[in-house]
Amino acid sequence: MAGIEVTALHKRYPDGTVAVDHVDLSIGDGELFVMLGPSGCGKTTTLRAIAGLERQTTGDIRIGDTLVNDLPPAERDIAMVFQFYALYPHLRTRDNLAFPLRAEGLPKAEVRERVDEAARLMRLGPLLDRRPHRLSGGEQQRVALARALVRRPRAFLMDEPLTNLDAELRADMRTEIKHLQGELGTTMVYVTHDQVEAMSLGHRIAILNKGRVEQIGTPLEVYDRPASLFCAAFIGSPPMNLIEVEVADGKLRSQGGLVLPPPPSLPRDRRLVAGVRPEALEVTEPGAERSAPGRVVSAEWLGDEVIAVVDHGGRRDVRVRMPPTVRFAAGAPVGLRHTGGPPPVYDVSTEELVA
Repeated sequence: MAGIEVTALHKRYPDGTVAVDHVDLSIGDGELFVMLGPSGCGKTTTLRAIAGLERQTTGDIRIGDTLVNDLPPAERDIAMVFQFYALYPHLRTRDNLAFPLRAEGLPKAEVRERVDEAARLMRLGPLLDRRPHRLSGGEQQRVALARALVRRPRAFLMDEPLTNLDAELRADMRTEIKHLQGELGTTMVYVTHDQVEAMSLGHRIAILNKGRVEQIGTPLEVYDRPASLFCAAFIGSPPMNLIEVEVADGKLRSQGGLVLPPPPSLPRDRRLVAGVRPEALEVTEPGAERSAPGRVVSAEWLGDEVIAVVDHGGRRDVRVRMPPTVRFAAGAPVGLRHTGGPPPVYDVSTEELVA
């Protein structure tokens, strides 16, 4: 096992495109670290640089105590799992698992021992004599994970490994990966654009945007206190409501009259935006105490909850998470009330968290 240190990593392509812009990461020994962001944010390029599949323009990468800038992938003692399983179609599961060990020239007894151990961890016993065409998508991904396991690397690098699976299989495989990482205690760097994967898997999450790291924190930290307007809009489903506010009478007030509790200190003479989660708002009858006027644009019933979209202060996109027993018809006048604590506040000009 080993931690990973990435220092001032920069990747510029010959055409001038900057894919990674001076990224710093400190990944602890035994940590499950997730890099999250939209397509083109630099997360996969960063992972490939750690693996040695992409040469960085500048910057240093250390795995454990070893500076690996000039080491080829095979000498970095890492294992990668990709979006595509890359199993040999003519080989049985047992032989797919054994292939990298045989390529290293390990003794047959050790190969057999490692294959059996990986098969046990990934519950592949009944599948060892099947070829890939007889395996489901989830089973093929478990084989790909087991093939990485047999090498006993210092770190696992995973590049969107669950993208090709349906929703139910993705949920099952998230559980498998989290359990596996906890049992092995091996450092794991996991790349995804799916915030559900990131929030459910990661000990910590790095949110990337346009080649830069916007925020690093635990799932709770990035959800409760997004460090920028980009993070606030990206994390959460539905996303955080970003409502322009003014400071009046010691409180935050929106253009439509919604009153929010202020944080301990606020900058003056700046345009401010408050980040309000849908669950921190409540739809009431019109004119209810401490409520601001609004009108229901639409309501989406999801079984265990209702997501209402409310027109408030000229904005037709304020989202409210409500219990399934609360029903308001589209077009109905309502009140809108804040029920949570002080929201994070952002400076519009810098797009950064200020309070």
